[in-house]
Amino acid sequence: MQSDMREVLRIATPPAAVGAVATLIGGLVVGGKGAIGAVVGCVVVILFMALGQLALQWVAKSMPHLFQGMGLLVYSVQLVVLLGLIMAIRDTTLFDLQVFALTLVVSVIAWIVTQTVLHARSKTPYVDPEADGRKTPGGTEGKHDQ
Repeated sequence: MQSDMREVLRIATPPAAVGAVATLIGGLVVGGKGAIGAVVGCVVVILFMALGQLALQWVAKSMPHLFQGMGLLVYSVQLVVLLGLIMAIRDTTLFDLQVFALTLVVSVIAWIVTQTVLHARSKTPYVDPEADGRKTPGGTEGKHDQ
């Protein structure tokens, strides 16, 4: 689980940087409510995406045959919950909704790009090299005919 959290933290760093820049810009352009909107947008993205990432990593380890379906389910649930959150806060005056929405979109893009780049750079084995030694065709179980 520690390596899973380490990976999530590596992915979450660029969206957090985007959130910091958005907070600065939102604070300068709109004021305090803009800064709060940027912080809330960035925190929502990091929480939603990190929880989804951790859930998918757990499924990949414990039930790999369900991984693809669970990926679709996780992202669908994230969209529905995010829509519900947006509908719940659409009339708020606590923060600027435009800054919130822009930060949300840019942070999600930063998350996806970071996740894609890190995955492309990872050296994930897709072949089990030990499988060749365990079984050979013809049922000889690794023994050679003499």
